[in-house]
Amino acid sequence: MASRGTRLRNTQVMQNPESQSRARWTSSLTQTLLDLLVEQVHKGNKQKKSFSKQGWQCISDDFHSKTGLKWDMEQLKYRYGALRKQYGSVKSLLEHDDFRWDEPTGVIMATDEAWDSYIEEHPDSETIRSMGCPIYKQLCTIFEESNTNGKCNGINYHKEETQNLATFQELSSMSDSEAVTDTADDPENLQNTIASSNLSRKRGRKGVDDVIAKAILEMASASKLRAAAIRKHNERYSITDCVKALDDLQGVDEHLYYAALDLFDNRCAREIFLSLKVDKRLTWLSGKCLAQASFQHVQK
Repeated sequence: MASRGTRLRNTQVMQNPESQSRARWTSSLTQTLLDLLVEQVHKGNKQKKSFSKQGWQCISDDFHSKTGLKWDMEQLKYRYGALRKQYGSVKSLLEHDDFRWDEPTGVIMATDEAWDSYIEEHPDSETIRSMGCPIYKQLCTIFEESNTNGKCNGINYHKEETQNLATFQELSSMSDSEAVTDTADDPENLQNTIASSNLSRKRGRKGVDDVIAKAILEMASASKLRAAAIRKHNERYSITDCVKALDDLQGVDEHLYYAALDLFDNRCAREIFLSLKVDKRLTWLSGKCLAQASFQHVQK
């Protein structure tokens, strides 16, 4: 005969089967969890490498409130552990000078040669190369050590470009003439001083020109990498890829087909559609388009 405690646990599982199901994390659900984790960090509920009991309770309650999913705390903590691992991988990558994180796109920028060399030693980084890490700034807020003073590898690289530009402007604005005051009262030495000063300025100017040229090359290189990163980012989850996948689906009638094309204007919807297994796409698409049609009918 089962004990009272066993019966109670079985009853709880039957009453809340959703919490026992496997958590399926989408980018939007992950973003919701990240926002809640960051909020608890700012409230001071982070203790060393994890959160206080009160912090986790707030995260769990707010996650349920925002998503409607009654996932248990262990499922949220498991995702937290996966995010910590992701943070560690990206942080280690950005410790190499060849790699930089582009905040607007979330892409990790580097030359193909640098990527190929790194992935040869770290095969798991192939995902980071293709997907980037748009959430890296939040991961830094959550997982960074207290002695980093809020700084995180890769985030401040735009500041480096700004410093290069400031150096360029400062060096470019240097005057070609300097006041000669110490020898102004000594006519015999004045001419020699001026000649020596001119020679020194020519030598100094060559050094300045070299620094300016280096700054320009660094800015041009960063700009080229950023343009490539933005182009690569825009190619992910494209409408073209969604249409191709839609054409391959069986059982899509004409009404659903054109409703799906309207839905694909939403990048988040495109990401979910392409991330789903093929046999799940039609069911998801039908429900999504039906919900959209119902909403438009209510609006009318």
